[in-house]
Amino acid sequence: MSPEEIAQRLELLRVEHRDLDAAIIALGGGAVPDQLQLARLKKRKLRLRDEIAWCEDQLLPDIIA
Repeated sequence: MSPEEIAQRLELLRVEHRDLDAAIIALGGGAVPDQLQLARLKKRKLRLRDEIAWCEDQLLPDIIA
């Protein structure tokens, strides 16, 4: 995967992460939140966070001083 492809993927992941955050807030704000759906959304959000971290690591590798 080229750096440009990784950067594009990273941006898409960040957008989806923000959308999931909004969906979690909206779903949790109801009178009777759907706990199963909330758990699924939160798990998806965690997987996205891991993938975002991987993409960022690929674009900015660690520099050992």
